[in-house]
Amino acid sequence: MNSAITNTNFKFEGQQSLYVGKVRDVYDIDGRYLVMVVTDRISAFDVVLPRGIPYKGQVLNQIAARFLDATADICPNWKIACPDPMVTVGVRCETFPVEMIVRAYLTGSSWRDYKAGAREICGVPLPDGMREHQKFPTPILTPTTKAEIGEHDQNISREDIIARGLVSKEDYETLERYSLELFARGSEMAAERGLILVDTKYEFGKLDGEITLIDEIHTPDSSRYFYAEGYGERFAAGQPQRQLSKEFVREWLMSEGFQGRDGERVPEMTDEIVAGISERYIELYENIVGEKFVKNDSADRLEAMESNIKNMIARLR
Repeated sequence: MNSAITNTNFKFEGQQSLYVGKVRDVYDIDGRYLVMVVTDRISAFDVVLPRGIPYKGQVLNQIAARFLDATADICPNWKIACPDPMVTVGVRCETFPVEMIVRAYLTGSSWRDYKAGAREICGVPLPDGMREHQKFPTPILTPTTKAEIGEHDQNISREDIIARGLVSKEDYETLERYSLELFARGSEMAAERGLILVDTKYEFGKLDGEITLIDEIHTPDSSRYFYAEGYGERFAAGQPQRQLSKEFVREWLMSEGFQGRDGERVPEMTDEIVAGISERYIELYENIVGEKFVKNDSADRLEAMESNIKNMIARLR
């Protein structure tokens, strides 16, 4: 297994800045383009874990590229090209300070909140008597604010977003419409693969006044999938669902007593744990995309990546 690529520090022609996020290294080129390197870093509970996961960046980048292309008729998106398996180059947008979360089922963090007594998520009321993994009558929108590294995203209602001036009413209505249409397309594509798109997040920005989809879309880091086969039987029996998402990482951390709270320590990530997570990401890719995952195993991956990006930038400038 290749070693994980957990950081980059390239210097490109026209580079104005480098933003290091939880998973992505983002290079601003001329204030017009972004080079997004999807590293093998992994985060959970808004904490970057101490070891990277081989092939994870390639998995996420290639899934996101596939879905960006497949939804370009719904709304504009930022992608120009993927010059490397771990890299997407696109247009730089002015980012909205919220993330649009669409949920079709009561699961994950929403279930944990509901189980603790919450009957409202982001201003959306929830009835009593719901069960884990239960489907909502229609998908709901539960936006969050965008957190800095080391901080937690915060749930926020539509009304608060507009009242605080984070997004104008007109723009927010467009974000809602795009999010629900993207989710519907993603659900259709998942169904073709025998999967259920359970929930996901979308991020948007503006380019020349036009709302544009940015970042990743429908990846196992930003989304949760169930296997459609057996969903009904498992739900009726109160059994856990077979999932395709990063939730298995969160569940492992919780079983080891870690949820990102003050004073908690990340459990040891052994070679066996790291290899197992890598295998799960490849499984996610092959199920979501429906194709065999081809590992980028070249010995000079970083050098090749840098060269590929430089060639792409030269074509754009």
